[in-house]
Amino acid sequence: MKLTQALVAAVLCVLALGAAAADEKDKELEKAEIRKMCQDSLDRLYSAQPAARSAVRDAAGYAVFSNTGVKILFAGSGKGKGVTVNNSTKNETFMNMLEFQGGLGFGVKKFTVVFLFANDKVMNNFVNSGWQFGGQASAAAKTSPEKGGSMQGATAVSEGIYMYQLTDKGLAAEITMKGTKYSKDKDLN
Repeated sequence: MKLTQALVAAVLCVLALGAAAADEKDKELEKAEIRKMCQDSLDRLYSAQPAARSAVRDAAGYAVFSNTGVKILFAGSGKGKGVTVNNSTKNETFMNMLEFQGGLGFGVKKFTVVFLFANDKVMNNFVNSGWQFGGQASAAAKTSPEKGGSMQGATAVSEGIYMYQLTDKGLAAEITMKGTKYSKDKDLN
């Protein structure tokens, strides 16, 4: 009887270790996808606005988020993932993005946001607090990489924080108030 219990315990331990290893592999794959999205987004930004390369390099750090939002009449929401990078230490903080909107509009919009942080204080505040509220009126349309495009120039969104927004594809026309929460991804950090 003790031998059977020992075998069952050993099998359960092996299964638990295998599941933990698979979970860790999934996390590393997700991090790799976010890093690739980040680099692809920066490359697109540099192509659209070459001066952004030195702005990103000279900032205390930057954050890149990919977001897909849906807006139907008076309500909308969006979510995304991204990473904040400290330029001094190269430390990465993987983050989530959740957005709620109110206002008139209709459409689906996929976009990328690149934040630049003027100093460590505002970057650390963003990583650890992460709320941003704002109003926005926008119209953007892009149906394929070869047709059209949208690149809004850098905008100061808060003292010491600047933002570039690139629209990937989709159609959106909206006048809206947004509440956006950026928070650390507890699973990936």
